[in-house]
Amino acid sequence: MSLALSLRSVSKVYSTGGHSFKALDQVDLDIEEGKLVVILGPSGAGKSTLLNLIGGMDIPSDGTIRVNGTDISTYSENALADYRAGNIGFIFQFYNILPTLTVLENVNLVADLSEHAIDGKTALEAVGLGDHLDKFPNQLSGGEQQRVSIARAIAKNPALLLCDEPTGALDSATGVTILKLLKEQASRGKTVIIVTHNSLFADIADVVVRLKNGKIRSVTKVEAPMNIDDVEW
Repeated sequence: MSLALSLRSVSKVYSTGGHSFKALDQVDLDIEEGKLVVILGPSGAGKSTLLNLIGGMDIPSDGTIRVNGTDISTYSENALADYRAGNIGFIFQFYNILPTLTVLENVNLVADLSEHAIDGKTALEAVGLGDHLDKFPNQLSGGEQQRVSIARAIAKNPALLLCDEPTGALDSATGVTILKLLKEQASRGKTVIIVTHNSLFADIADVVVRLKNGKIRSVTKVEAPMNIDDVEW
């Protein structure tokens, strides 16, 4: 299977007040296409930094990041913006949908950024919101709003879906629904990367990456991930 992502000797150093902090330290990581990858670690481990680098929201201090064989680590700001628009779907813990736009307008707004985008209505139907197209965010539950954010991400038809604690603000039942949607995207050939501190996510992943103090401690390929319904959330 082809590599979706390859990192070599990737470090990220932040400087503030005359002090330097190494958020990531010589990270090597290969991720295959069509996998559900869970990145685990405590607060401050470097999870969000790693996700930001993969998503082109930041650049490494050192090392290379290749996405589908292309090195993005030396991209300009404009090139990174094009990369994000065409290749990345972002799903965050807090939904970041616009309150003055309808559900369909929220999804189509982002879908217009990508030449590979699918119809917003189709994306919303895929996440079970086909009957809510004309509603506004304040008319939806938290789980429904998160499904809007997932529909918005998949409407771009991206190579990578990057998820930062996507169920952190949800109850367990709604969180299971969200995880099923993400698992389904991986089964359709998308590469889905979830960063979380919830160790239960390891049970359903194809690959588990454990981070601590900016370093990868282990990468585990799971031969037989558990069914999401069988995990005691």
